[in-house]
Amino acid sequence: MMKKTLGVMVFMLAFAALATAADRWIHVRVTDSSPDGDRVRINIPLSLAEAVLPTIKAHQLCDGKVKVEGKALDQVDLRAMLEAVRKAGDNQYVTVESKDANVEVAKSGEFLLIKVHENREGARKTAGARKSTNTVDIKVPIKVANALLSGKNDELDVLAAVRALGEYPSLDLVTVQDESNNVRIWVDSSNSAE
Repeated sequence: MMKKTLGVMVFMLAFAALATAADRWIHVRVTDSSPDGDRVRINIPLSLAEAVLPTIKAHQLCDGKVKVEGKALDQVDLRAMLEAVRKAGDNQYVTVESKDANVEVAKSGEFLLIKVHENREGARKTAGARKSTNTVDIKVPIKVANALLSGKNDELDVLAAVRALGEYPSLDLVTVQDESNNVRIWVDSSNSAE
């Protein structure tokens, strides 16, 4: 009996170790490079997010879904728009260029890409005034966007999006850079945000 119990325990531990090793993690890293800058690192296994999201029942977030109030989703059929973009070829659909910022919205393969590059002059108009560039890069798999929109018309299914995100072995989702801050959100199989 003891050998069977020990064997079952070893099997369960080995299975748990394999499951943990294969799990995908979502990471958020925020670094403030100013002299008193803070650093934030968040590392959450997607399996934990999947388990916890249905238990939250607060305001607009309930059962893993976010209720979107107002007419925002009533005026555009986002599902039809996303399906049309999915079927279309790769392209840069929107380009806005100005002296202050450049914005691009594109599709590349199975991803929607949004890039914002803001150019601004240093706060003081001096001989040494410098230009700084703030950038935001967002990469969303179309599968994840579809999953997010898989609920009712007035909701975003975050739980379904998290599940869809788990299908990607490694993926940078968001990067933000400005003069003193760096933000990165990504998914991979590591339990560390390094």
